[in-house]
Amino acid sequence: MSDFTTTRRSFAKGIGGTITLAALGSTASAQTAETWTTAETPTGNTLYDVERTANGVYAVGAGGIVLHRTDTGWERVLDGGPTGNGNSLYGADVTDDGERLWFVGASGAIGEMDVVSQSVDDHSAPDDVTNNFNDVAVTGVAGSANAYVAGDSGKVYYSFDDGATGTWDYTTPGSGSAVNAVDFYDARSGHIVDGNKSVFATDDGGTYDKIGLADANANFYAVDSDGADDVWIAGGGGMIHHWDGAQWTPADTGDASLRDIEVAGDDGLAVGGGGVVYGRDSDGWNRQSTPTGQNLKGVVRGGVDVAVGAGGTVIER
Repeated sequence: MSDFTTTRRSFAKGIGGTITLAALGSTASAQTAETWTTAETPTGNTLYDVERTANGVYAVGAGGIVLHRTDTGWERVLDGGPTGNGNSLYGADVTDDGERLWFVGASGAIGEMDVVSQSVDDHSAPDDVTNNFNDVAVTGVAGSANAYVAGDSGKVYYSFDDGATGTWDYTTPGSGSAVNAVDFYDARSGHIVDGNKSVFATDDGGTYDKIGLADANANFYAVDSDGADDVWIAGGGGMIHHWDGAQWTPADTGDASLRDIEVAGDDGLAVGGGGVVYGRDSDGWNRQSTPTGQNLKGVVRGGVDVAVGAGGTVIER
């Protein structure tokens, strides 16, 4: 779940480091020059993820809907998902050149959209697998991408040949708990988090090592890794964890479950239940004012920051 211009990320193998408590900014709403505002959308369906492409911002959601942010507002560009069966879409990612939007969801749904023509290639049910897919990461450029899909069954499905039929394989990194989120920083190197409070790393795209997180007291729902020494995890109970290459540092933002996180340098955003948005700067994480109480599911940073969630909610800044 990353801006296509963002440098891809890595993570060192092995469980290491100690845990220290992060400095957390005031939980009062941060006063900034920019204000979050509500955008009108053509759907009441929950939107689960949002991505920035070479042709603007796209959001995906329940019922297989895909929305596109245009100069005149948000427009519906796909109904029913890649198969037309109405399977909900839970995760999305974009190729390194920004030309293809990949999305995954219920009943094995996997689609690849050309963001200019908005035509869709259907890669659903690889090897006849129809489990729910929670998230996707893609590396490489349009037409030759590596795809990694987080499965609700605890498996990661992957293809090193742009999702072509017969090129998919899978692995089970942990105990079989649902893989909730996946993010890759390089062609075959990245991270996943699962429903057993675990973080796993791979450097070949097919085998994974558990690298944490010891003594976690909440599930993880999002991962954003910016380098071997710069990885962010967000989850239940308002918890954010950061790896700096030597230690894990937790930050407790409050009670809201956090569902997505995106960080670059000192700047970052995390979103979650009840319409909460936390922004990060050099002073730490601070809650920002938002115009919604709807649960937020996804966020993307850029020239215009966008967060999406329940009831077709889109807020922008």
